Amino acid sequence: MKIKRILISQPQPTSGKSPYFDLADKYGVEFVFKPFIRVEKLSAKEFRQQRVSILDHTAVVFTSRHAIDHFFNLCAELRINVPDDMKYFCITETVSLYIQKYVQYRKRKVFFGTTGKVDNLLAPILKHKGEKYLIPMSNVHTDELRSLLIANKIAHTETVMYRTVSNEVDANELKDFDMLVFFSPAGIDSLLENVPDFVQGDKIIGCFGQTTAKAITDAGFRLDIEAPVPGITSMSAAIDKYLSETAR
Repeated sequence: MKIKRILISQPQPTSGKSPYFDLADKYGVEFVFKPFIRVEKLSAKEFRQQRVSILDHTAVVFTSRHAIDHFFNLCAELRINVPDDMKYFCITETVSLYIQKYVQYRKRKVFFGTTGKVDNLLAPILKHKGEKYLIPMSNVHTDELRSLLIANKIAHTETVMYRTVSNEVDANELKDFDMLVFFSPAGIDSLLENVPDFVQGDKIIGCFGQTTAKAITDAGFRLDIEAPVPGITSMSAAIDKYLSETAR
């Protein structure tokens, strides 16, 4: 089956240098960007109802750029001055660099994982077991990080700072795509919510992340492309490998 149109369930890149655009030129395929979900902030009132004190913590764990945005925006709304000695632990280096949007990177102590997997983030956390960690998260999340921290007796507090909401997805529109690519379990939830009778057939499904892969297989779909895997750290690289192999 020749791949002609690929749906990426994320917002369109703002930079013209996206690797997806390079793949479009390389293979003559069309990429369409349509988020299946959107992220909404919690109000200060909703956050206060959780009775979590941000300043009781000495470190923050960020698993996404969304978490960074909502943490610092909520602190600003609550008029909380984040201490200069606050430590930040990020799922990847890319996420850690995003902190520069809010604070001067060199003046903070920032640590990050190297694989994009939660268990890999545990290594730098274990080197700082004496910290009290705050985990900003969405209302839709897995317990993987929580389980690791509990198993290793790491003092932490989980708090919802933003919510994930499904966007509308048109069943007829999906028929025009040869490949669907997902980046979170919430994207799969949105697909099932909007198109409960969706049949994969010969459509290729790809995803980024272990939890997303599990959501796909748990829903009864066939997973054709996955990242990260050894030697392939990005979704675009995984798509590149698949297209190169099927073009032979």
